[in-house]
Amino acid sequence: MTSASRLPALSAATARLIATAESLPDDGWAAPSLCAGWTRGHVLAHLALNAEAMVGVLSGLRDGTPTTMYVSDERRDGDIDVLAAEPPAAVLARLTAACDALASVGAVAEGLPEGTTFERTPGGRLMSANAVPFLRLREVEIHHADLGAGYTASDWPPANAVAFLTFESGKYDGPGFHVVASDEPARWTFGDAGDGAPTVSGPVGALAWWASGRDAAAVVSSSTGTLPSMEGR
Repeated sequence: MTSASRLPALSAATARLIATAESLPDDGWAAPSLCAGWTRGHVLAHLALNAEAMVGVLSGLRDGTPTTMYVSDERRDGDIDVLAAEPPAAVLARLTAACDALASVGAVAEGLPEGTTFERTPGGRLMSANAVPFLRLREVEIHHADLGAGYTASDWPPANAVAFLTFESGKYDGPGFHVVASDEPARWTFGDAGDGAPTVSGPVGALAWWASGRDAAAVVSSSTGTLPSMEGR
């Protein structure tokens, strides 16, 4: 799927996220999220700032003034803490505006030469500019579920979950294993996995959630009885 075809999926996922954020009572923003050490307000602040960072990247590439996503990891983390401490209405307004701004420049990614990259932080990891719509889609869907506010990985459109598993399998470099979805005609190979390698199975959404490094649901199982570790991948 090209970066262009990610845009409708991203728009739909963003609408679902905003609807959940708007439905949260003010005291619900301070509740713990599924991200260790973060409240729901932290997660939503991160999603706002992540969108702003991606707007900066795409706008810079469009205008011939490349920029990084973040000044530094420390500044990123500090900015999240500062925004998360704002009243929920302020965080929601920032999130909505950032998502709208990203939607207005999202198509830039599809017009860039294939292989265009940007730095996450100065001198840091290079990331694919062509993949920005997908990367944002993944951020939105996973962190929406991280809110613990009723939306879970089982609610992800199957095409999104399949794409997330394909992404995770491509960057995994640990002991090899196979992954088979029980509700979609799809399978993946993680690492160097031969015929005798373990097989992990379950619904595609639950598999994608686990492959992202989150705790596995009971519906995810391994042929060996022990799931491979996805932490620190």
